[in-house]
Amino acid sequence: MSEQTQNTRPRLFVDADACPVKAECERVAERHRIEMILVSNGGIRPSRNPLIRIVIVPPEPDAADDWIAENARARDVIVTNDIPLASRGLEIGARVLKANGQEFTEANIGNALAGREIAAHMREVTGEQGRNAAFTQKDRSKFSSALEVLVQAVLRG
Repeated sequence: MSEQTQNTRPRLFVDADACPVKAECERVAERHRIEMILVSNGGIRPSRNPLIRIVIVPPEPDAADDWIAENARARDVIVTNDIPLASRGLEIGARVLKANGQEFTEANIGNALAGREIAAHMREVTGEQGRNAAFTQKDRSKFSSALEVLVQAVLRG
């Protein structure tokens, strides 16, 4: 594969801290022979897979998000549940997918950002922390299917 072709192929960025679908991402990356970049502030096991690169960032708030936003480009795929990172990814032309299989788009990012602000305000007012639902095998399957479809669409151009 030429360097020109390699540079135009999409890459798969994973906001890896607390990401429940790293194994599913690896399977899709391997199937399509695309580079997968796991970005974390630590605690990620090294992989022998040559398609996987691990980037360790300082343990500062949003360091992984900042690294992804600064290094991703149009046509890359970003896997994250972080709404501000999703917004930044969309701004550069990347495709962004949540771990539950929902794609962030220009049509839904505004509502997601507003909902995040409302939830933060409610936590501040009530002092209660939200609870995340358990991540199920059905969620894993939905994510895998959504990522496969998204990667195929990006590869087709």
